[in-house]
Amino acid sequence: MQVHGKVAVRFMHLADLHIGKSVNGISMLGEQKHAFEQVLGYIKAERPGAVIIAGDVYDRAVPGVEAVRAFDDFLTGLALTGTAVLLIPGNHDSPERISYASRLLADRGVFLCGETGGAARNVEMADEYGTVNFCLLPYIRPLMPRAAEDGRETGYGEALAAALDMAGIDFAARNVLVSHQFYTRAGVAPMRSESEMDPIGGLDAIDAGLIERFDYAALGHLHGAQCVGKEHIRYAGSPVKYSFSEWRQQKSVTLVELAEKGSLSVAALPLVPLRDMREIRGTLESLLGESSPPARGDDYLRVVLTDEEELVDPMGKLRSAYPNIMSLGFDNTRTSIDISAASAGAEAVEKLSPYDLFSEFFLEAQGAAMSAEQSGIVRELLEEAGRGL
Repeated sequence: MQVHGKVAVRFMHLADLHIGKSVNGISMLGEQKHAFEQVLGYIKAERPGAVIIAGDVYDRAVPGVEAVRAFDDFLTGLALTGTAVLLIPGNHDSPERISYASRLLADRGVFLCGETGGAARNVEMADEYGTVNFCLLPYIRPLMPRAAEDGRETGYGEALAAALDMAGIDFAARNVLVSHQFYTRAGVAPMRSESEMDPIGGLDAIDAGLIERFDYAALGHLHGAQCVGKEHIRYAGSPVKYSFSEWRQQKSVTLVELAEKGSLSVAALPLVPLRDMREIRGTLESLLGESSPPARGDDYLRVVLTDEEELVDPMGKLRSAYPNIMSLGFDNTRTSIDISAASAGAEAVEKLSPYDLFSEFFLEAQGAAMSAEQSGIVRELLEEAGRGL
């Protein structure tokens, strides 16, 4: 883009792709591919010099075959546009897998930084204002850069400060940080999502003041697009909704423009899902009696039923009109419970007692919790079964 007669560096900021992720047993791969197509469309229209992917490329360290293929297709599409790609692993990724063939890909303008020693990788780009240094800093854990000189274990903040110190950054020039950590600022409450990994007690929190001197901080880790106190320290957010705590969010890709030092322009380009994630509520009769089929009935839904009377197989009836229900809850004078429409998974089920399992089954089948009398009968029967009677 021409700014005051000069061409400024422009780049797109993405993060938290989580390729291969499922939500309540439903694969998000189709939604992810659809988002990637839109990103490629924006790149062709906006012509940025680089695309940043700030970590959590995959949803797990050892991704499935289809997830790897989806990312390979996306990365190939990015490379074919001639746009440089700057990528770091996040806490969900395997650094070794992410950095595979990185030396070969660098010749094609694809820079993968998967260093496991806490070291940053610097990539330079030039415009008519001079040089812009992109500091790629993979996800770090407290012990990755080095132990403190007195032998103490370093915390997250100390580890990050050590990694930046080793990078030897000239802050008189323009610098962009690419990082995947949990940055906070006193007095600013971050917008968190249920789909994020949340260490107990916020032990991974890092003071955003450590990265304030960068001209732009392209962050990953939080799934809602947001700034950390200041405009130039920004989380791109995930391109797809991964939990119902995100259902009101507008997902986007961030377009950033750096002109002379101190000049920053940021725009959010919207990403439209194939099927939206939303919540509907009402009585069973009202939800089934709207239209046939209901408008946007194939969206990913959390349904909250407000019926006061007991219901027979509400999930089965709702699925005839809403095939992608992810969660069914009840909100009435007797109960206010949220249960998953899909299995909680083998590990979670194993932790439930026989009574809890039956309680969830009863709730889903009847649309209300057991009465005290019914609960007593079930407990008595389970106790007798446990004694072998």
